[in-house]
Amino acid sequence: MIALGGFLSLLVATVGAGWLTVAGLRRVMTGEGAREALQLPLRLFLWGGIVAFAFLELGIVLHDFSVEYIASNTATETPFLFLLASGWAALEGSVLLWGLLVAVFAWLVYRSLGENDGLGAGALGIIGAVGLFWFATMVTVANPFRVCTVAAEIGCQASSWFPLAASQAAANGVGPNALLQNHILMAIHPPTLYIGFVGMTAPFAFAISALLRGESGNGWLERTRRWSVLAWVFLTIGLFLGGWWSYEVLGWGGYWAWDPVENGTLIPWLAATAFIHSSVIQRRRGMLQAWNIVLVISTFSLTILATFLTRSGVVFSVHAFSQSGIGPAILIFLAFIVLGSFALFAFRIHLVAQAPRVESLVSREGVFLLNNLLLTVWGLAVLLGTLAPSVMEAINGTRASVGRPYYDRITLPIVLVLLLAIGIGPIMPYRIADPKVVWRRVRSPITAALIVGAWVVLIGVRSIPTIMAIILSFFIAATIVRLMWTRMRQVSKTGVGMGAAFARVAKSEPGFWGGQLSHLGVAIMAVGIATTTGLASQSTIELTPGQPVPVAGYCIVLDGPFERQEPNRIVRGIDVGILDASCTTRIKSLAPSTNVYKNTLTPIGTPSVYTTVVQDIYVRISSGSAGNPIVDVFVFPLMWTVWFGGGVTSLGGVLSVVSRRARRKVSIDA
Repeated sequence: MIALGGFLSLLVATVGAGWLTVAGLRRVMTGEGAREALQLPLRLFLWGGIVAFAFLELGIVLHDFSVEYIASNTATETPFLFLLASGWAALEGSVLLWGLLVAVFAWLVYRSLGENDGLGAGALGIIGAVGLFWFATMVTVANPFRVCTVAAEIGCQASSWFPLAASQAAANGVGPNALLQNHILMAIHPPTLYIGFVGMTAPFAFAISALLRGESGNGWLERTRRWSVLAWVFLTIGLFLGGWWSYEVLGWGGYWAWDPVENGTLIPWLAATAFIHSSVIQRRRGMLQAWNIVLVISTFSLTILATFLTRSGVVFSVHAFSQSGIGPAILIFLAFIVLGSFALFAFRIHLVAQAPRVESLVSREGVFLLNNLLLTVWGLAVLLGTLAPSVMEAINGTRASVGRPYYDRITLPIVLVLLLAIGIGPIMPYRIADPKVVWRRVRSPITAALIVGAWVVLIGVRSIPTIMAIILSFFIAATIVRLMWTRMRQVSKTGVGMGAAFARVAKSEPGFWGGQLSHLGVAIMAVGIATTTGLASQSTIELTPGQPVPVAGYCIVLDGPFERQEPNRIVRGIDVGILDASCTTRIKSLAPSTNVYKNTLTPIGTPSVYTTVVQDIYVRISSGSAGNPIVDVFVFPLMWTVWFGGGVTSLGGVLSVVSRRARRKVSIDA
């Protein structure tokens, strides 16, 4: 029942997506009768996806092990939350969620469709084509409803694509990947990233529709501003939740390892960030039209590339799914997207390459161009490092390794200049900047940032990159504060109080101030990344019960081992105490552990963390016995600022999305 119902739903969604593609593209030039003509195929597309996903989740909850996907990725003892998350935790389920999200975005775009709206109809046709690929892939090489035809005692040995094949159900399933049921963030992190990836389909679709129609100008850009920012917000949340998950779960002592799949997520985020910034210049000055189309095509293509890296098996990563037939299909789809989109762009380039030129590089436009250049170079460098090992292996059979030193050397100078651009951009006038005006606006922020830098040196920090990052981060914060204060003083001259003036300024340009809040979050994150990278320490110590060991200004004492049986795992760990430097006063108790899951031989280490305003004390079991363990102790200064900064950055984007109409003011005249 589950397999048949789910598969038929996939067929309905596939037919709906194909119909939507044809109907939308037929009306791309005129839009005549688009709402009525696209309604039924859209409903088939959307409801087919919804019902298919509902069938999969229902089968998971009911433990229908006659479906291969359910037998291979769930078990009766899997906790309910991770049971639900199993619907997208493995390859076929993640593709189904992806296709469903494409259908949801198609419905959201349809809601904004106007009468005789050729641009919107064409966009829906493109979104339908994207959905057609995903659902056609599910119907063929990535079917989540394959029937188990030969059941083992645990899991499935053989399966059939045909939903009416004679099925056998195992007594129990294999269960989820151990790493994917070790923390609640697994239920949140992947769907958040998926929404971000799929969200970039809408601006891409409108850009391609505008090219098909031969339109120039800001029409497609205005209609996709909220979609672009929404996708960027979810990508941002997904990135920092992924870092948090890595930090709390993987136990390697960090939150970012330049893993190939991490990189695959970062690169489209960089491209989307560049697009959002350059689109401001197009809407304000009519510039960068061709560049924005290049960026939006590149961003969408990079989301497909990231999907290929995760699901093809060409890279080795804790995030990657096992290799399957879907890899070549995604690669062909990616090639079609890149070649087709840029061929269309080349054919229509004469319509979008006649935008006004930048009058002076010493202007807000110039800073935005620098911002775009830095983000693009950074993305290309990370892309090169990510793909190089696979390319070299394909050429000569030897797999090269691109490690952290490469990425750190490339990233550091780019990020420092980028922080400077973020700080100076909002106070630069458009067109041509008067040096006297610029100096008046940056003088006090520079002074405040240098004072902070001097204080950091006085307290003993000697890492030059860390000091520079802190100075530039405080420069960003100071410029934002000064800008808000100047605007508030202007408003207060009308007789209102400073509180009311703050509210009036924030409401006058919610999109702009949402962006500034995101910049403030980036500055906070930069402080956290600089300190946790440049000032962190690691110690490996051997513990004996009752004997405190001094480390990093604290004492660590072993209280003893513990073991407990949970429904889906055995937790074996140690209770340790964090004492003050005198080894007399207990500050905190921690419990690092290793978790052993059923049907999984490899234990999963889980660290334990003590967080303060000043630093994190991060303890993980390294080796040794339960009564005489060897543990690694990391000290990460200001770790909380990484997570807090990520939240503030995302919040700024949310405020920009929910502001329905940003009322633009004249450029800064303070």
